[in-house]
Amino acid sequence: MLSSLKTKLINLAEMVMFKHSIFSLPFIFIAMTIAADGWFGWKLFFLGILAAITARNFAMGVNRYLDRDIDILNPRTKDRPSVDGRISNATMLGFIVINALAFVLVAYFINTLAFQLSFPILFILGAYTVFKRFSSLAHIILGISLGLAPIAGVVAVLAEITPWSLYLSAGVVFWVAGFDLLYSLQDIDFDKENGLHSIPSKYGAKNTMLIAKIFHTLTIVFWILFLIERNLGLFAQLAVILSAIMLAYEHYLVNKDFKKIDKAFFTVNGYLGIIFLFLIILEVR
Repeated sequence: MLSSLKTKLINLAEMVMFKHSIFSLPFIFIAMTIAADGWFGWKLFFLGILAAITARNFAMGVNRYLDRDIDILNPRTKDRPSVDGRISNATMLGFIVINALAFVLVAYFINTLAFQLSFPILFILGAYTVFKRFSSLAHIILGISLGLAPIAGVVAVLAEITPWSLYLSAGVVFWVAGFDLLYSLQDIDFDKENGLHSIPSKYGAKNTMLIAKIFHTLTIVFWILFLIERNLGLFAQLAVILSAIMLAYEHYLVNKDFKKIDKAFFTVNGYLGIIFLFLIILEVR
């Protein structure tokens, strides 16, 4: 019984790539730290983690459930638990519903505005999978999904949406959309063959890398506006400068060798969020 439960949990964690929650968590806490001008308390810390995890689990669960027909055909994804029989359709649906309800419940315990926003947020989180069936704007929708994190963070602390949080969020939108473009280069041929509306399949690899560069330039522009709006100092400025360097390195890796896309996607972007958060903590300490 326990062994079976453990196996199921491992398969679910693999299905939603749980370890990649690191992309969204730092920017929630960056916004919360700045909104509180320091430590925001243990209650919001734990509720913030739960909100981020349940929201991401919901989004990934919807993505894996609706993409079964695509994933089973793609050599890169055909061994995912959602398509190789390790996780049943009923289990996936249950997982999606449980995480949706948990997210709404967590939002309820944060504050009224968080609760009210939890419903449209779930809609946006679930929209990415549907969008890529008919629009190459799906990359932007994914960016918006993670870009909601800083807004959620400031709402949790202040129960309002501030101008600086919008700039921070806009930067995250283009950051995520940009690295999703680079990541989707791996599936350019598959997307063309199966009629999926990704930017790489529509505009080609060269143009995709150019668009990704533009997106990441906009990331830095919006984060500079965030610094100015919030009147932040040296450590926050260093966070943006290092982010620019890391994004440039990410593009260098991908331009040099498409086989290094995973390194650019997971390693570089993972460190970017953590370093940004660490420097913001130093900024407001």
